[in-house]
Amino acid sequence: MEISVKPYQSLSKDELYAILRIRTEVFVLEQHCVYQDLDGKDDKALHIIGMEDNMIVAYARCFPPGIYFKEAAIGRVLVRENYRKLGYGHKIVDAAIGAIETHFNAKEIRISAQLYLVTFYELHDFKTVGNRYLEENIPHISMIRKV
Repeated sequence: MEISVKPYQSLSKDELYAILRIRTEVFVLEQHCVYQDLDGKDDKALHIIGMEDNMIVAYARCFPPGIYFKEAAIGRVLVRENYRKLGYGHKIVDAAIGAIETHFNAKEIRISAQLYLVTFYELHDFKTVGNRYLEENIPHISMIRKV
């Protein structure tokens, strides 16, 4: 998998369309989340794109401190269903962490993790904070990683 890091302004129309399509496939169709994916924040994000076989197979978006949380943030983390079990989730999260460190020089990263992924994110040095909550009827918890 080849990973690229791009600000919104560097995305082509085709890349943006492919990103929105894979996010819809995973979050809306697969996970049955009816939510407003187009939240007006993509233009403030770094887009971490994992490509293989000429298509997006993994993705995340990253924000500097102050956009989503007071800390830097990672969100919309996904791996295309038939590419899971290949370690691509770890690779895209590592790339997102690296992008935040390089581009934002942030000391803390916050995520809103689906509860079943806590162990996965703990492997990347995230720690749970606060109480569990429902986001789009899916149990979540906040997690923080100190750089």
